[in-house]
Amino acid sequence: MLPNIALDQLLLLDIETTPAVSAMEQLSDEMQQLWREKIAKTAPESASPETAYADRAGIYAEFGKIVCISVGFFSVENNQYQLRLKSFYNDDEAVVLSGFLELINKFYAKHPRFQFAGHNIKEFDIPFICRRSVIHQLSLPQPLQLHGFKPWEVPMLDTLQLWRFGDFKHYISLKLLTAVMGIETPKDDIDGSMVGKVYWEQKDLERIAAYCQKDVLAVARLLLKFKRLPALSPENVVIVK
Repeated sequence: MLPNIALDQLLLLDIETTPAVSAMEQLSDEMQQLWREKIAKTAPESASPETAYADRAGIYAEFGKIVCISVGFFSVENNQYQLRLKSFYNDDEAVVLSGFLELINKFYAKHPRFQFAGHNIKEFDIPFICRRSVIHQLSLPQPLQLHGFKPWEVPMLDTLQLWRFGDFKHYISLKLLTAVMGIETPKDDIDGSMVGKVYWEQKDLERIAAYCQKDVLAVARLLLKFKRLPALSPENVVIVK
């Protein structure tokens, strides 16, 4: 599987998002009304707009923000693959995005045919990054100039899409996919549904970044498994500060 994919040409990524503010009441009156309209048809009848905001605003680029972007890239050291991990995290979303976009420009200069890689990045992470960058009036690097592309033309490697094998209604979580592929992953300290609470109540960005990096590492291990290559040893996983 993936015979034509060069791992050292991939930029693996994962993002963690939260509601833009700690509670719906902190939104402007206009944005509160727009939120009510947004979730009116999708939120359970028993859920108030305030509860729905705390639980779900982080999945919408219009009502959420990015607090962490973790990336990973492969290199070959002593005839073995090494994975380097780096995280961008800050309370100021513009700082997170600016650091990430600068990295893309540097990576693109060295690897002009590179692809993004991750799990569900085609429908979530990448569009979210682009939308939030535009909101902050940040210039999108060439690899993120995706408007006008047909869905099948977007150059990225998405493990969710790979696992679908043409069954486009199928969804599988990264946690389940690694489990069925026999990939051992460290027990998560938190999960995606807890990120907003950990951020707004505990202000623990480093904990969120550690969780985000685990997802990037899981994708890296999946790609090696798909290509039937040896697994990464712990000493070949390097965290770059």
